[in-house]
Amino acid sequence: MRAMRRTGHWTVADRVAAPVRGVPFELPAGARAFTVRLAYDRSAGVLDLGCLGPRGFRGWSGGARSEYTIAPAWATPGYLSGEPEPGVWHVLLGLHRVPPGGLPYRLRIIPHVSPPAVPPPLRRGLRPPPPPPREPAAAQRGLPVLGGLRWLAGDLHTHTVHSDGSLTVAELACLAADRGLDFLAVTDHNTVSHHAELPAAAAYAAITLLPGQEITTDLGHANAFGDLGWIDFREPPGVWAAAVRERDGVMSINHPVAADCAWRHPPPGTDVRSPVVEAWHWSWLDRSWGAPLAWTQAWTAAPIMIGGSDYHRPEEGHPPGEPTTWILGGDAPGAALDGLRAGATAVSASPGGPLLLRHGDDFIVLDADGLVLWGPDTRRVIVGDRVVLPARPGPHRLETFRNEVMALCS
Repeated sequence: MRAMRRTGHWTVADRVAAPVRGVPFELPAGARAFTVRLAYDRSAGVLDLGCLGPRGFRGWSGGARSEYTIAPAWATPGYLSGEPEPGVWHVLLGLHRVPPGGLPYRLRIIPHVSPPAVPPPLRRGLRPPPPPPREPAAAQRGLPVLGGLRWLAGDLHTHTVHSDGSLTVAELACLAADRGLDFLAVTDHNTVSHHAELPAAAAYAAITLLPGQEITTDLGHANAFGDLGWIDFREPPGVWAAAVRERDGVMSINHPVAADCAWRHPPPGTDVRSPVVEAWHWSWLDRSWGAPLAWTQAWTAAPIMIGGSDYHRPEEGHPPGEPTTWILGGDAPGAALDGLRAGATAVSASPGGPLLLRHGDDFIVLDADGLVLWGPDTRRVIVGDRVVLPARPGPHRLETFRNEVMALCS
């Protein structure tokens, strides 16, 4: 079968009018699979890449890839495998960065009569050995249970080869378990192709893996937690929030003051606005800088504060669990998501860092000798490594004498 070619020239006006475009094509009769290849001058701009089938979403890889294959039994990470259905397909192109003079592009769409074998880069070889059996993080730190629930330590923002990360789902799960985490949300950009791999990887690494997706746009990012199906990032945030709520998931606003990834969308209405905010992101390098907490307090009077490492690859230097989100949950599937929905969260710098928990009617403070407890109407010096104090309403934090935040509590 002959390859189909498409060429074009995107302009700044095109990007302003609609930042995500679909280039249509139809597969010839008898095609069992196809490959899409995108070429353009990467030194001049950035085009994102994705796919819509006649029946809906089939994948997204953003700017991380220049080609993908969809076949009956496998697909490039970020894309959904399955028999190609007849009808009009679209190569999705995100006009992420288009220079003033415009950006020419070329597409080749290659139909395959026989599905190609999985290419070697996707056969990642042997998985790393699973971590040895270990106690839950709460038991390691001597945290009590509450009403049959225990504190779970995890990370709510990570990426794999299904978007722009370097590890497979199984490799990431083993790394997180080795870090002492109880759960991990895998939140690849604008795709759900990784969800199918979560159960096997969770069993292999002995860790709870939460399905998620990072809804990613130029004006801000949000995580949608839960097995929800694909959330269409081309819609406005109010539509995301409504869809997540209708499908019984949880949405967070991610890194709201993180450089060019800061949240700049108009806020959704209060009827669908999520109170969950990733107040502590790895980019909060100087935690005496008050902008993340100031933004969070302006967003909602009763925030549910979480943290996320936004892990992509080892060389970045911030592994899963830096920061760590603590959730009061149980052992049943979905317990961490239930605890997040209920607002029973806290954030520490790492699994073993200073910790502040709202535990029933009390605050439990661990490893915080000399730190200061701050809240809406509270200022108290904490002495000793384990302190129990009467809890007060509102978000609280532990700080050093230099106002460096060491722990958060919703």
